[in-house]
Amino acid sequence: MTDEMSTRKINSFQKQKNKQEMQKMVVSFALMIFFTLVAFALVMLEVPSTYVIPIILLLAFVQVSFQFFYFMHLKDKGHEVPSQIIYGGVFITVMVALTFTVITWW
Repeated sequence: MTDEMSTRKINSFQKQKNKQEMQKMVVSFALMIFFTLVAFALVMLEVPSTYVIPIILLLAFVQVSFQFFYFMHLKDKGHEVPSQIIYGGVFITVMVALTFTVITWW
């Protein structure tokens, strides 16, 4: 009886955890759709590009973060090596872009 009760508790806990994870993914997906619509609206309303470009880049950064954490599961245990590879690639990309920007403007 004790093993059966502990198995039920574990299954109940796992179901609750899966439900919460699915809710987070649905909210994340809805926010990404909303951010995309905001970006399209800003362009369609012909807001000056000095405002639109930084806002779109910020929204893109947030969407990429949602993709990494919720849909690629980089927040979960056991994904440390892929996380380090992706973050290293992002760091190198930012450094290369910064280097070319500085060289161009120098």
